[in-house]
Amino acid sequence: MSLFINTNTAASNAANNLAVSNLNLQNSLNKLSSGSRIVKASDDAGGLAASMNLTAAAAQAGSAVSADANSISLLQAKDGVLKVAGDIATRLAQLTSLKNDTTLSTSDKAGYTTESTALTTELGSLANVQYNGKALFTSAELSSSSTLSTIASARATIGAQQSAAQFDSQAESVAKTNLEAAAGQISNVDVASEATNLAKYNVMVQYGAAMLAQANQSTQVALKLIQ
Repeated sequence: MSLFINTNTAASNAANNLAVSNLNLQNSLNKLSSGSRIVKASDDAGGLAASMNLTAAAAQAGSAVSADANSISLLQAKDGVLKVAGDIATRLAQLTSLKNDTTLSTSDKAGYTTESTALTTELGSLANVQYNGKALFTSAELSSSSTLSTIASARATIGAQQSAAQFDSQAESVAKTNLEAAAGQISNVDVASEATNLAKYNVMVQYGAAMLAQANQSTQVALKLIQ
């Protein structure tokens, strides 16, 4: 067997193997400490891209859920005002009948007229209610001249819109959950599997260091030959 002083191939190979094992050990530690299977792009370039797209889609779905919640709150506010408006319209209809009662005196009818005028003014005020600084109603939805039938129609429309928004919110919420799960399936580390890798790489680093030390001792044989 030939002995060389200037070249120690065994030590070079052992050092290379030790470097690879140490890199794998560090990667395993990073994955376990971060909880992510993809710590850097080189770990899984395709998986990283897919995970980022899924995460972005989940965030978009979350924003849609928030937007639906805001829409539902707005619709609930409108419906609440329309309910009061409906009560006023009902009372106005009653007052119209009362004012036509021929058995009532002029002063009695005047009282009903006063109440009718006040309620009509209040109905107009409701039409001008604002929500977050913006008008809650258009003139077609509510005005001082709105009747019970038009108010009922407006409430029915708002009810349908609210129902649709609730279903859309449910769908977006499910989509968000599924997208987050899909992204997690790609990016989250399997702790049990990676812990096994950590133990393996830890042993390999220690073993590689020992072998490098042994390889470095091989040149000592040459010294013994010239003693």
